[in-house]
Amino acid sequence: MTNKNNLAMPQIHPTAVVEPGARIASDAAIGPFCHVGANVRIGGHSRLVSHVAILGNTVIGDGNTIWPHATLGADPQDLKYKGERTDLIIGDRNDIRESVTIHPGTANGGGVTRIGNDNLIMVGAHIAHDCELGNCIVLTNHVQFAGHIVVGDHAVIGGASAVQGYVSIGPFAFVGGMTRVTKDVPPFMKVEGNPAVVRGVNTIGLERNQFSDEEINHLKEAFRRLFRGRNKDEFSGNLVENLTALSADYSNDERIQSLVESLRQSMGGVHGRYLESQRRDNRHTNAAR
Repeated sequence: MTNKNNLAMPQIHPTAVVEPGARIASDAAIGPFCHVGANVRIGGHSRLVSHVAILGNTVIGDGNTIWPHATLGADPQDLKYKGERTDLIIGDRNDIRESVTIHPGTANGGGVTRIGNDNLIMVGAHIAHDCELGNCIVLTNHVQFAGHIVVGDHAVIGGASAVQGYVSIGPFAFVGGMTRVTKDVPPFMKVEGNPAVVRGVNTIGLERNQFSDEEINHLKEAFRRLFRGRNKDEFSGNLVENLTALSADYSNDERIQSLVESLRQSMGGVHGRYLESQRRDNRHTNAAR
């Protein structure tokens, strides 16, 4: 589409509502019955298929596809939120499927919810306020994220899983379907259950991402030394001693060092959640919904 001066214009369906002030790239497409708020920015080659609502102070990068009935940037579902300026920032080439909801940040969490690049967010997933997702992540159908969750690159979250606020999910981790996640998920590992339990190394995910046999074997050895023989105990043996020995034995392996650091942080957190120890409010007096 061009205007009378032959300048490229975004493709905006006649039934869409785009409020004055919205900034839409010239090669973006806004489909039928979409609503784009006044403070929204939409990047090049991004497409709103139909019936999409983009609200609040939301920035959407290049090459994103957003499917019907997704709502991005609506007010956070947090009783502490009082209408202050907060933001939702979404990167490039994300595929955001039907009925997904993503909320902006709150003042208590730094004011920003951030989604990286090349993520697949499937039908009905919810990403609450102040979450931070990296790149190349898969959220399967109806995954539910509470607020203040951090997810590392290449993690996969199985369908209908529920993740408690302030949980960290490490890069290349795999969370099985219908899992209740109340503690941090170590990188490179797979967890499942209610509550979640570490079941092994995410071998398939690592192979798909071109990890070497040596790297995978080192991580399998780490799993055996840290989690083997568990019944109701969270870790095998003395975790502090095991982590120290593992770090020394694999001092030149960046993957092992990352795993060790992640577990040490979780140990120093609250109920196995490192980010819980960093929260700014009193969890007993400020309810969120």
